[in-house]
Order: sequence, then structure tokens, then C-alpha cells
Amino acid sequence: MATIKIKQVRSRIKCPKKQKLTLDALGLRKMNQIVEHEANPSILGMVEKVKHLVSIVE
Repeated sequence: MATIKIKQVRSRIKCPKKQKLTLDALGLRKMNQIVEHEANPSILGMVEKVKHLVSIVE
């Protein structure tokens, strides 16, 4: 499968707890951090939940 790079571009302050837990599950702990994951349905679903906080880096 293809890999995607996910970058946190907005702060997690004042976000609901579920979104903070989703960012933790993706491995994003601080701003401008980039993580690489396989592009499977579970990862893409997590990215969709927090799409206003992250961006996909090519």
C-alpha cells in the first residue's frame, strides 16, 4: 500500500477530547510534526475526523 505523510498544522487546544485522542493515535503530539502511515481505511478515517487540524504532505 501507499504511504501518506500527515502534518499537524493547527493547535489541539480547545478541541474535544475525542479529537485529541485521534491525534495521539496518529502519533501527532505537537505542531508541525510530520508522521508517516500506511494509507489504509482506518488511518484515512482518523485523518478525516481531524481534517481541520492536519494536512497531507506529499
